[in-house]
Amino acid sequence: MSLEPGDLVLCSGTLKRGVSFADRLAAAREGGFAGVSLWGRDYQAARDEGLGDKDLRAMLDDNGLAVAELDPVWWWLPGARDVVIPPEYDTEDIFRFGEDQLFEIADALGARSVNAVDVFGGDWILDQAVEAFAGLCDSAAEHGLLVHLEFLPWSRINSVESAYEIVRLADRPNGGIVVDAWHLFRGPSHLEALKSVPGDRILNVQLDDGPAEPESDLLTATLHDRLLPGEGDFDLPWLIDVLVTSGAHAPFGVEVFSDDLHLLEPTEAGRRAGESVRRVLGNNR
Repeated sequence: MSLEPGDLVLCSGTLKRGVSFADRLAAAREGGFAGVSLWGRDYQAARDEGLGDKDLRAMLDDNGLAVAELDPVWWWLPGARDVVIPPEYDTEDIFRFGEDQLFEIADALGARSVNAVDVFGGDWILDQAVEAFAGLCDSAAEHGLLVHLEFLPWSRINSVESAYEIVRLADRPNGGIVVDAWHLFRGPSHLEALKSVPGDRILNVQLDDGPAEPESDLLTATLHDRLLPGEGDFDLPWLIDVLVTSGAHAPFGVEVFSDDLHLLEPTEAGRRAGESVRRVLGNNR
């Protein structure tokens, strides 16, 4: 299966941690999605259940689903891969999946892309980040992968402007940015800056929502209190119009980390996610 611009993707975080691979696919099918995103831990949990790569590929095919992206690429910036996080402190089960492991998963499942983030900060300068991103793109290209850089409000790459500057200077054909509505509207991005990003450099979109007034603790809110698209106050119609006008080469994912949503059965969460994003996209679907 492959994904086209505008296809809908059920992002891993919209379902609670621990949901089985089969239930993730059932939730995506129930919501009318064309693809799913996965974290390394989702794949490993399926393997721990005794499922092989051929089993997982067959399950994807049987459900008419593709793997959109693998998340997160955390090791790419200078100094990051040298950081050692003991398993007992790796609460999100991220850091055991390094470059070799994530690319092996991508090869096994035929993933479209990987998502790069700044996790540790550091004292790197722009030129070093550009070189590192270019190197990541080159490595990913050997596996047929796109690489999209995600800006996070609390990181050193915290805005549309800072993410696109790295992508622009790296100038790799498989490199671009991801636009997560939550990070866009909660971070320091100048919204109009998004209009200056060429559509072919917008490789991934993640839709979600939130209240007009920013939360006091952004990190807690982004991991626990996001709202489904259309259930908050973000100007999603404006965002979608900008993306469509730009000709963004991106599937539209729904990434809603929500304690309330995670209380639901996976298929119900998937159904609600699909309905909400279709209402917001409307004629742009």
